[in-house]
Amino acid sequence: MVLKNAKILVIDDDADVLMAMRLLLKPFVKEVVIEKNPNNILSQIDKVSYDIIILDMNFNGLVNTGNEGVFWLNEIRKQKPETSVILMTAYAEIDLAIRGLKEGAADFLMKPWKNEKIIETITTILNHKKSKSTQKSQLKSSTVEIIGDSILMKDVYVKLRKVAPTDANVLVLGENGTGKDLITRALHDHSHRRDNAFIKVDVGALTASLFESELFGYKKGAFTDAREDRKGRFEAANGGTLFLDEIGNISLSQQAKLLTVLQNRQVTPLGSNESIPLDIRLICATNSDPKLLADESKFRKDLIYRINTVDIVVPPLRDRGTDIMELSRYFISIYAEKYNKNPFSFDAGFITKLKKHDFPGNVRELQYVLERAIIMTDGNILKAEDLVFSSIERPTTTPSLESKSLNLDDLEKNAILTVLEKHKGNVSKSAKELGITRAALYRRLEKYEL
Repeated sequence: MVLKNAKILVIDDDADVLMAMRLLLKPFVKEVVIEKNPNNILSQIDKVSYDIIILDMNFNGLVNTGNEGVFWLNEIRKQKPETSVILMTAYAEIDLAIRGLKEGAADFLMKPWKNEKIIETITTILNHKKSKSTQKSQLKSSTVEIIGDSILMKDVYVKLRKVAPTDANVLVLGENGTGKDLITRALHDHSHRRDNAFIKVDVGALTASLFESELFGYKKGAFTDAREDRKGRFEAANGGTLFLDEIGNISLSQQAKLLTVLQNRQVTPLGSNESIPLDIRLICATNSDPKLLADESKFRKDLIYRINTVDIVVPPLRDRGTDIMELSRYFISIYAEKYNKNPFSFDAGFITKLKKHDFPGNVRELQYVLERAIIMTDGNILKAEDLVFSSIERPTTTPSLESKSLNLDDLEKNAILTVLEKHKGNVSKSAKELGITRAALYRRLEKYEL
């Protein structure tokens, strides 16, 4: 039953209502939290990820518009768009409740309520969320889980869904620590090659002497230490996926050898005269500035065309908004279990310090920082002082991945994505910063399918 793992927050200024709702739900769900003051909503949902929030629509005029429920609904959706909100209303407020549905509420309940109706409504919403989660699992598997629901990551998910089932060659771009490995693994796991080999090679770390023998293989006696035949990585990946990491770091001569193999779709091991046909899906990744890849004195343009049928840009963590807290909860849970500690919560200072940090090391830095915090802290409440960040600063020439294309449509789309993420999806604020009307922004959102 989907109810048993659910966490529910109930907000109402009537203590009797809160107690009745808590007694009703407690036997069915994992956790019920009650809250009288709506001003505490945002801090509550920052600390805990609730599956459902049951929200009253009237809080004694705390918000002067008279539409308190709709106001707090919008605040919740700005901070936690994935959380389902059920509005509670008296009959006189039914029109306001319908407006709330249009604003994004999952459902509304009438006061006084019927217990069976509440359980039925919650179950329906949770089943729907589970169904959506199953669809999202097209981007997850037993070997990879991509965390994050920000606007920039949703753009990545759209490309993954479209590209993964194909045999298109993919170039994954992103700063160090952004999770390029996870994206490449997801591409393989959701392709028709998923049951075949996934071979990763850090080509940037291969010396000139090892490049050919590692990638193309060799026959016994091909060189002094070749005491037996050995398959190269290309041949080992036959029928599956070959992932060439740090492709931007290979020399022009290595690029030429790689291009020959990709053009001919066959590889010749060192010391052999026989070529081996290749059937691989190629994925490459680099943290290099796309401007360097466009420089023919550094990287062959004909090779770029071969490896870059589609590119996927993995955004830096500092641009991913609410994903920072979602990832933090995930890593804290993982490391609490790993080090046999009780579940952790965190205070406001911890959250503030996390959000202020720029994360030059991206998700990898966040992961290591939180693992250290879990190990070193004595209690089960994480505080600001538990966060110790490295003194390493971001390079002054950070690659501008989003601006790699000078196509006007691409520039406009990326500007819209950046501003929407900055304002957490608020269309009015985003339109104002972009210098256009809300209607004009909506037209562009439809144009770019955002």
